[in-house]
Amino acid sequence: MRTSARAVVVGGGAVGASIAYHLAKAGWADTLLLERDELTSGSTWHAAGLLPYFNMSYATTWIHDYSIKFYKTLEEETGLNAGFSVVGNLRMAQSKERLDEYMLYASTAESVGVPFEWLTPQDIKDRYPLVRTDDLVGAIYHPTDGYINPADVTQAMAKGARQRGVEIQRKVQVDGYTQTPDGWRVHCRRMVEKGGNLVPGEETWDITCEHVVTATGNHAQRTAKLLGIKIPAIPVEHQYIVTEPDPALQEWRKTNGEHPVLRDADAKWYVREERGGWILGPYERNAPARFEYGVPDSFRADLFPLDLDRIEEEYMSMIHRIPSSETAGLKDDFNGPICYTPDGNPLIGPAPGMQNMWLAEGFSFGITAAGGAGHYLAQMMVEGEAEIDMASLDPKRYGDWMTTEYAARKNEEAYEHVYILHHPDEERPAARPLRTSPAYDRQKAAGAQFGQVNGWERPNYYAPEGFDDHAARSFRRGGWWQYAKEEAEAIRSGVGLIDATAFAKHRISGPGATAFLDWFTTNRLPKPGRINLTYALTSAGTVRTEYTIVRLAENDYYLVSAGAWHAYDEDVLYKAIWEKEEEFGRINEQDVTTQWGVFALAGPKSRDVLKALIRDAEPDTALSNKRFPWLSMRNIELGMVPTMAIRVAYTGELGWELHHPIEMQTHLWDKLIEAGAPHGLKLVGARAQNWLRQEKSYRAFGTELGRDATPLEAGLDRFVDLDKDFHGKDMLQKTGIRWKCVTLLIDGPADADPWGREAILHNGEKIGRLTSGGYSTAFGKSIGMGYVRPDLAEPGTKLTVRMFRELWDAEVAEDSPYDPKNETIRRDG
Repeated sequence: MRTSARAVVVGGGAVGASIAYHLAKAGWADTLLLERDELTSGSTWHAAGLLPYFNMSYATTWIHDYSIKFYKTLEEETGLNAGFSVVGNLRMAQSKERLDEYMLYASTAESVGVPFEWLTPQDIKDRYPLVRTDDLVGAIYHPTDGYINPADVTQAMAKGARQRGVEIQRKVQVDGYTQTPDGWRVHCRRMVEKGGNLVPGEETWDITCEHVVTATGNHAQRTAKLLGIKIPAIPVEHQYIVTEPDPALQEWRKTNGEHPVLRDADAKWYVREERGGWILGPYERNAPARFEYGVPDSFRADLFPLDLDRIEEEYMSMIHRIPSSETAGLKDDFNGPICYTPDGNPLIGPAPGMQNMWLAEGFSFGITAAGGAGHYLAQMMVEGEAEIDMASLDPKRYGDWMTTEYAARKNEEAYEHVYILHHPDEERPAARPLRTSPAYDRQKAAGAQFGQVNGWERPNYYAPEGFDDHAARSFRRGGWWQYAKEEAEAIRSGVGLIDATAFAKHRISGPGATAFLDWFTTNRLPKPGRINLTYALTSAGTVRTEYTIVRLAENDYYLVSAGAWHAYDEDVLYKAIWEKEEEFGRINEQDVTTQWGVFALAGPKSRDVLKALIRDAEPDTALSNKRFPWLSMRNIELGMVPTMAIRVAYTGELGWELHHPIEMQTHLWDKLIEAGAPHGLKLVGARAQNWLRQEKSYRAFGTELGRDATPLEAGLDRFVDLDKDFHGKDMLQKTGIRWKCVTLLIDGPADADPWGREAILHNGEKIGRLTSGGYSTAFGKSIGMGYVRPDLAEPGTKLTVRMFRELWDAEVAEDSPYDPKNETIRRDG
């Protein structure tokens, strides 16, 4: 029995087979794949095998693109036909708003290089006369995708893996994992057949290895328990039905090729041909989550009873769209578990708190994603980082606050939302509110319309009583736009108050803290009482994460980072400390996120508001540049609240971040509202703040900053001290400048702004993409940030941005087009 390997992959579905294949292709031939039953016996066997390109995620689009291209090569390599029917994908729209969604999606597709076409209703009717088109407004068509046989493609990848040296063992269950100084010990048990069930046998053994990858599909909750972590991957029931042959379809096929996969998103279904009939796959309401606490041993390649009442609406809409299908009876039905995550995207990357443990879980579109997931995860494991930024799919985008109940309800919501309009400003309601700051009720009473960030409720903007946030959403300027504009203008001309409590906050201290942070980050460390902005890099020299560092004392630091990346940042710190503590000395890491609330007060009148509250022997000078300079920290008292005030503003105006004991937050909120009233204080949400930071060219982690660009490519040279040694420095210098981050002022449509997904062109050639977008109150036009070819990054360069299928003029602005000399932010008083 095999007892050692370089890497062990746990799970023999499409995803696990792809990971094993790509690890071997990357040079790790000593890879072992373990499957508790038979290959494809999980969700793979009953998947419909569709390969849709359509995805709003940049990283996921790259993954799907790789899969579709890769699957077409498997037969030549392995001799096995993967059953790929390249019939294309026709996604129809019943409304102009749905077509707007497709246009926004097309921006991502164009950025990745995915081919597509636009079809009118008449085009559809001419090509596919069985499809009813009188109530359609158009469609987007992908000619290069289609559908594949899930079992065949999995077996082809498994054979390719074996040919490259991978060993595959079936009927082996993993019962536990033990971390060792050199890697992992995987505790295995032989599974045996008993009365038609698969049950644990008596034979056990251990396998030692350097790396483990879990691709356990529906069994993710069992995996989570074995590892002692949380994995928000829980299956949801998915039904599809197969009809008897449709005579009209059979007649049409005598002289025509196969229909593309048809998707009527407004009707919430996909349809494709199947042996002269049709397969209907609906994404209906009220599909339940299953196996929240684990899959029973008795459940193998099994299905659930069909619930036809639940999908009656979708079935009738198929008959409406394809009238001839009404005469075709039902031939077969499937209702099986498909794993989901709260946002519908998979969990791909390192597990939290563990070295060389990798997760590939939560694949709701597992066949589409399997090839690319294996490719990019293998790059992360073998080379240290993938060529695309995979942070948006990182397993640590959900923290320990996440519970089974939360994951189950959000996964049901994600299933239902597969075909719901994907507004870029959408905020899904399930499992909310959950994490709230003490001022939440006061903000809600003031008209706050909340978004969710890592479970926290955070005001997006404030609106009058009775305002409907859901009705205000749009792919253009939604009903909320005017309120965000007024909030942005208030920051520029007066004073605004923003709740930033969701920030991630960590305390790093101890004898080794200074040496560690000096190695860990790119910038010079601040002196006590001062702050700086800095970056932690990957081994590839790209941006792992961003921190604001406040130096409290010689070996005592307070680190602030993006709230959406709390668990991710904590894991980055933990693993780096684990690696370097022996070298640098004792390092204490403490997560203090929930101990401190944060308010940001910004605008020309912000000093006047704080003067009314500060308790100081000389209140008139306590906030002056001499006593409280820009980029410094002071412990002050605001009324009865001891406050760690940091003179910095993400909006680019005079301002302070007020870090306060969270139990005193409502008192401080009330005092700030009272003190701000004479100065016209306005409550401000995250959307206005996002616009304002773009006017200052402030890069944001997760958009401009990520694991596919270096800080030098991001134009952050001033935050990189090349005179010192830091992690990732060598690769940072070797990488050079492949593209440059720029700010664009855009003469866009009168009713829309970019969202940060649009292609950037020069003379009709795609030369980059936007990563952020919005509206500039300072310039009265659209604004965006993104990456372009270095030769086109100079201020004044004329470019175009594609929005809603049209090209709009744009110009590269100087960095920080608003107040480039930082005169307002340094204003004295």
